[in-house]
Amino acid sequence: MSVNDRLQQLAITLPPVAVPAAAYVPFVRTGNLVFISGHIARQQGKPWVGQLGKDMDVATAQGAARAVAIDLMGTLQAAVGDLSKVRRIVKLLSLVNSTPSFTEHHLVTNGCSELLREVFGAEIGAHARSAFGVAQLPMGACVEIELIAEVD
Repeated sequence: MSVNDRLQQLAITLPPVAVPAAAYVPFVRTGNLVFISGHIARQQGKPWVGQLGKDMDVATAQGAARAVAIDLMGTLQAAVGDLSKVRRIVKLLSLVNSTPSFTEHHLVTNGCSELLREVFGAEIGAHARSAFGVAQLPMGACVEIELIAEVD
């Protein structure tokens, strides 16, 4: 099954590239690698605000990380023209807005990782990853994730 077929089966429509909120570009391609700038979680077009360990639970934050994955795929599609050109999701870096005592950043990030594996398949979608807790994110977002992909 193709990536586009999987997206359709999951009823996922990829969004257009978001306009950067500061002095950066949404992606940079160098050789066969595409570096996607960090995308914050959004809900109904607005930052998905919350802090893990304070006013948001892991399940909700996993949903936010899944929403980030959809936005990241939209930007990746804009970068390469067709997601079938993706040879490997290489790495994710996930930042989770959390209290000092929160320790389940890895579980939050699974919301993104699991969707990428579901869409791209186990071989292409499996990736290296880092997940960190941070004191705050832009606009109070609960999660921000960046992605590196190998492409044709």
